[in-house]
Amino acid sequence: MSPVKMYTTMICPFCIRAKSLLKQRGVDQIEEIRIDLNPTERQAMMEKTGRRTVPQIFIGDTHVGGCDDLIALDQRGGLMPLLQSA
Repeated sequence: MSPVKMYTTMICPFCIRAKSLLKQRGVDQIEEIRIDLNPTERQAMMEKTGRRTVPQIFIGDTHVGGCDDLIALDQRGGLMPLLQSA
């Protein structure tokens, strides 16, 4: 399964929803990067994604986007193939 990295903050209902969906799809490890604790990581996230909001989700080297993007990807049938591509 492809590694999953998620930029998050402590209080983030969309992060919780995204993690829940990923776990439902069999992801047992998510590398969480807390941007509220590390401003350097916030800057890195914005440079990589062009976005300021969390979560920002990467599956392998692919930037999926935020929670709504993840849900839309799953509804189109694209999430599982991306997770299984490694």
